[in-house]
Order: sequence, then structure tokens, then C-alpha cells
Amino acid sequence: MKAAGHPCWICGHNIPDNVDGRTHPLAFTLDHLVPLSRGGDLTDPANARSAHRRCNSARGNRTAPQRPARASRRW
Repeated sequence: MKAAGHPCWICGHNIPDNVDGRTHPLAFTLDHLVPLSRGGDLTDPANARSAHRRCNSARGNRTAPQRPARASRRW
């Protein structure tokens, strides 16, 4: 998954490959669409997504990425 070079599925930005993978917040992590704690399959490739470490951590075990609420400019 990392070699494919997919962007972060949560924020949409590219994941750099020249950062420390253990500590850097923009490092690659493998996220699961359906979290393992909610019954997701560890071995199913359809459940795997590329994500930044900080995006994956902020999402936690929710089933959908948390997106900030946007206010409309048209009232």
C-alpha cells in the first residue's frame, strides 16, 4: 500500500516518504475503513487505506473520517 503512493484518504494530501515513520505526524500509516475494534477485517485489502499518522490518530475508531463543519457563505 505504501509503495503505491496513494494520498491520505482522510485529508487528501500526499504522504511524504522521507520522514521518520515512527514519530513524524505526516508519516504513512495503514488505516482501516472499518476499524478492527468494530469488526473490520485485518487481512481484507478492501478495508485498508493510506493515511497520515496524525489523521489516523485523530479519526480513532470512528467508522467515517471526522470532517470539520463548514459554514456556508450563502445564508
